[in-house]
Amino acid sequence: MAGDRRFHGPSDLHTHSSVSDGTETPSRLVRSASEAGLGTVALTDHDSTAGWSEATAAAHAVGVTLIPGMEFSTRLGYRSIHLLAYLFDPANGDLVTEMARIREARLVRAERIVQNLSRDYELTWDDVVAQTTDGATIGRPHIADALVARGHVPTRSEAFASILHPSRGYFLPHYAPDPVSAVALVVAAGGVPVIAHPATRGTGLIVSDRDIDELVRAGLAGLEVDHRENTTSGKREIRRLAERHDLVLTGSSDYHGTGKPNRLGENTTSADAVAAIIERGTGSAPVYGRSSAPLPGSSSTGAEPPAPLV
Repeated sequence: MAGDRRFHGPSDLHTHSSVSDGTETPSRLVRSASEAGLGTVALTDHDSTAGWSEATAAAHAVGVTLIPGMEFSTRLGYRSIHLLAYLFDPANGDLVTEMARIREARLVRAERIVQNLSRDYELTWDDVVAQTTDGATIGRPHIADALVARGHVPTRSEAFASILHPSRGYFLPHYAPDPVSAVALVVAAGGVPVIAHPATRGTGLIVSDRDIDELVRAGLAGLEVDHRENTTSGKREIRRLAERHDLVLTGSSDYHGTGKPNRLGENTTSADAVAAIIERGTGSAPVYGRSSAPLPGSSSTGAEPPAPLV
């Protein structure tokens, strides 16, 4: 596949920093990616681009290629569908407005959950805020971390498996746009939308053929197939849908630092898929670290595009 090949692999296109529910700062995450042997990493914090600037500086310093991105919360009926968005314009007015609305809804939801939990457990809003960094998108993982800090559970995973499990009654939904509208927003901002982990354990394929048809018409570019939460049968369905609609297939870790057991680079994305995403994205540019160089067969001119800053 032709196109800009200044990036180098392996490539992990789904990670989270402390700007959302990861435990590493954006710069530490990029350095961790380099230490793990990755050549390309995408920063995809939940509903936020606040980590792009810090990650950009780190990418230049350590020689990793950074794909600026975000994990966009959407909802289709009762189903929560996460959309990985790459290389969009972070200053796009419609997208900025929608992201602010989602983050505010997340904040209100988190406050209500803590209020409900405090009736049964020693837990305050200050406990939750203490688990976040300035400007972070506050969500249930921070509540889980606060429960750990208070000694109610040993780990974040145990908090989700017990106290925060939907069956316990503390779960509350938050506003999120429908995925078709979200895809259209990302595309209008010059971005490349890919559905994250569409076949997780316990739920099966979260999108039907009809859903995919609508999403493709709106501009869906790909599906995340190689992810630890996708089932084997689900991966087969994902590949079938991708072949039918000529969609890019990605693989990634969904790294959260110590917040999850997922390891950087445990799943990766092919060079052709990364090149296709870069070629399609027009809203912002990859950040090429100091050691990035054109690969054989590249049509790159060698000029470094401006780094995205927010």
